Amino acid sequence: MGVPAFFRWLSRKYPSIIVNCVEEKAKECNGVKVPIDTSKPNPNEVEFDNLYLDMNGIIHPCTHPEDKPAPKNEDEMMVAIFEYIDRIFNIVRPRRLLYMAIDGVAPRAKMNQQRSRRFRASKEGMEAAEEKQKIRQEILAKGGYLPPEEVKERFDSNCITPGTEFMDNLAKCLRYYIADRLNSSPGWKNLTVILSDASAPGEGEHKIMDYIRRQRAQPNHDPNTHHCLCGADADLIMLGLATHEPNFTIIREEFKPNKPKPCALCNQMGHEVKDCQGLPREKQGKHDQFADTLPVSEQEFIFIRLCVLREYLERELTMASLPFTFDFERSVDDWVFMCFFVGNDFLPHLPSLEIREGAIDRLVNIYKNVVHKTGGYLTESGFVNLQRVQMIMLAVGEVEDSIFKKRKDDDDNFKRRQKEKRKRLKRDQPSFIPGGQFSPQALGNRSSPQAICNPRQAAFEMRMHDRQNSTTSASPNTSLTPDGSPSLGGGIKRKPEDSDSEPEPEDNIRLWETGWKQRYYKNKFDVDASDEKFRRKVVQSYVEGLCWVLRYYYQGCASWNWYYPFHYAPFASDFEGIADMPSDFEKGSKPFKPLEQLMGVFPAASGNFLPPTWRKLMTDPESSIIDFYPEDFAIDLNGKKYAWQGVALLPFVDERRLRAALEEVYPDLTPEESRRNSLGSDVLFVGKHHPLCDFIVEQYKTKNTEAVDIPPELCHGIQGKLTLNNNAVLPDQVVQSPVPMLRDLTQNSAVSISFKDPQFAEDFVFKATVLPGAKKPAPVLKPGDWEKANNDGRPWRPQLGFNRDRKPMHLDQSVFRTLGHTMPRDRGMPGMYPNAVPLGAYSSPYARPLMGSQQQIPKLLSNLRPQESWRGPTPLFQQTPQRTSGAAPLLAWNRMLPSPNQFQPAQYQGLGPMGYPQRPEDRMDRGRQVYGPGRPYPLPPPAGRYSWN
Repeated sequence: MGVPAFFRWLSRKYPSIIVNCVEEKAKECNGVKVPIDTSKPNPNEVEFDNLYLDMNGIIHPCTHPEDKPAPKNEDEMMVAIFEYIDRIFNIVRPRRLLYMAIDGVAPRAKMNQQRSRRFRASKEGMEAAEEKQKIRQEILAKGGYLPPEEVKERFDSNCITPGTEFMDNLAKCLRYYIADRLNSSPGWKNLTVILSDASAPGEGEHKIMDYIRRQRAQPNHDPNTHHCLCGADADLIMLGLATHEPNFTIIREEFKPNKPKPCALCNQMGHEVKDCQGLPREKQGKHDQFADTLPVSEQEFIFIRLCVLREYLERELTMASLPFTFDFERSVDDWVFMCFFVGNDFLPHLPSLEIREGAIDRLVNIYKNVVHKTGGYLTESGFVNLQRVQMIMLAVGEVEDSIFKKRKDDDDNFKRRQKEKRKRLKRDQPSFIPGGQFSPQALGNRSSPQAICNPRQAAFEMRMHDRQNSTTSASPNTSLTPDGSPSLGGGIKRKPEDSDSEPEPEDNIRLWETGWKQRYYKNKFDVDASDEKFRRKVVQSYVEGLCWVLRYYYQGCASWNWYYPFHYAPFASDFEGIADMPSDFEKGSKPFKPLEQLMGVFPAASGNFLPPTWRKLMTDPESSIIDFYPEDFAIDLNGKKYAWQGVALLPFVDERRLRAALEEVYPDLTPEESRRNSLGSDVLFVGKHHPLCDFIVEQYKTKNTEAVDIPPELCHGIQGKLTLNNNAVLPDQVVQSPVPMLRDLTQNSAVSISFKDPQFAEDFVFKATVLPGAKKPAPVLKPGDWEKANNDGRPWRPQLGFNRDRKPMHLDQSVFRTLGHTMPRDRGMPGMYPNAVPLGAYSSPYARPLMGSQQQIPKLLSNLRPQESWRGPTPLFQQTPQRTSGAAPLLAWNRMLPSPNQFQPAQYQGLGPMGYPQRPEDRMDRGRQVYGPGRPYPLPPPAGRYSWN
């Protein structure tokens, strides 16, 4: 969703919504990986009923990953997608339903954003390739070293769009994958699987929401179903809240910024293409065995608990003394609606509302102050009360001027701090760093010292370099003659790259100065701000957009044809008189066909995915729609710093002109292309152990062509219509593998059939409320989630994981002693365990040192963790040898050093209590640790210190 930084803001404001996933890893036996039995209880101590996969969030990182080498071909991409789904399934382990949804043809409002993304991707890819080639030639001209250029076809991610051969092949591969898992995996035994591929219209996440809404409206639906949705888009959080299901969890990859990426020229880490110098690659490992491996760390996953977010919102949105009855569910809907103002996939955000500036908090505060005057809530089941929204927006408009001025002040302060930081770093860096054989080396980089070659010459060059630097820096404003002497002709102009300030894009709007509204409309819309008719048209289109988006989230697509016809949003202060604006949409609109959408969102550079005659319409100068496909276009930064944050100024596609042009080339489609251009339906799969299997097989035996209802008692209460599928997976029939490296399924027992959601009248309204019979989850938040400490002053601990009844384990003092004895002192010396007693052990009168003949038997404590960190054992260089009568000390250094006599009387004089030597006073002055009698070392926490109930 187009809300940058929304999840970061949400997770920082409401930290307890995040839970790290517990993942069981597959084991290997004799080099063979043993599959995980997903039929066993979930290690996260929670059982999920339904798992929904927003497949586009899986397809993109598997086909063109950013942190590891890309797959070599399409077959490897498919296998990577299978492995990713297996990993998610292993973590979640659904018991009833697996719903896999791929983005189909999107509404026209979304197509504008898709068009912008694909044109940008094509332009940036071409520019990156040109820059890469230019830098390669410069490096080679200077004598640098670069590996030979690998000849391979660049993967165009634009093919991940409905209607392409890639998406058609993906649907076939997923049908094979589902059949294979239903036949072989015990966790899939009683599972119902629904695949909604790219031929079914609608965005993936909204197809999932539509399924949930329609099942909730059925009498057999279980109101306590536990849903889990996999996806990384921020709008999934709002969609989950919009369902009003009490048990809704989102699983997503944990975002880790600044992941290392190899240089695209030399394949080395630590720099980008623009900074590449063509240096030879350093040896990786003693025998260069790690030359072709990248430092890849497996991506981890997190859960987002929406039930906990609902607790936070209930605390934040609850208002007293309202003139109407407070309804928490309605206030959640209003919160979701207000989040649309900071950005979404269908509308640009308002200029005065930036999420990084606390825009949502500002809106919530205004909402709580104004709601007393509105007489009710802003929304109801996806329909907007514009009169009440107008009061909120005009309240925001009153502070717009101060918002813009504060933004300018904050930006200036940030630039000033950055400039001071650069000056400080420049001042503190060393004036001269030797290079070549005298250059500093990181510890451990060199396996053995290298001989110095010609040190006199190297020292001479260093002296001359230092003298030249001192002469040059003697007077920063003095220019030098060619022979190095100071010039009397005055100073020289400082180069731009030496400047402390970075070049800033020109800002003609200057929102912080008087007259900002006039400049905004003149520059962005090319009209005068006094043109009230045009301003009202922009506001009306934006208001229609707000109503369309909310309806899309709560009721489904209100219109497949509507879209916002401007690149920029109006100001909040312009929302006057919106109460009487119409918010109805045309009924009976139909989505585009897949190839028609490709023509609407693809640039000419991606025309190879289209039929030849269709492709010609993108490039032929005589084409009637050639203006839809500009080779170059402007990007307006719109006050931002980076190009990806700017606005791509592309012409909007005229649907009537596009359809008229396509009528001439439709007859050129082949039968295969016509099939890919048709709209499809969802497919339902079950295995032979599923109660619904025999019912479906019977439909194929009787060749019933009529749609039949699913018996809800056979399918976990799921309802819908079933119709025979022409390309069905049938029992006792071979399922051909579309991936050559995978085997055919010769003993198939799974079956598939076309599935359609329950249908309702066009004016039916899905109620946005908690269903009767739904049980509210046990509360998770404690007073510590709102206050820093409780009455006793001890910090609260958040609930870890899903199980609130899990009792934390505590370590006793004896366990700390055991860990102190058995933990290795140095990772480089495996198997050497110190014999010293851990800190704090002598507070017990029963503590005694071990004898030489005794052996330590460490107790396995894999499931125990202390609630507080404990002081670890003392490093080796601070340990004193232990002397006991009748026992030789088992010291690590006694086995390492050739002569133990060098550690004698000068260093150890006198023994302390329990046979421990005391250090002399001169050692105490150097800050070393002293083991004197009675020193109060910290003890581990006593058991049961915290009450978790």
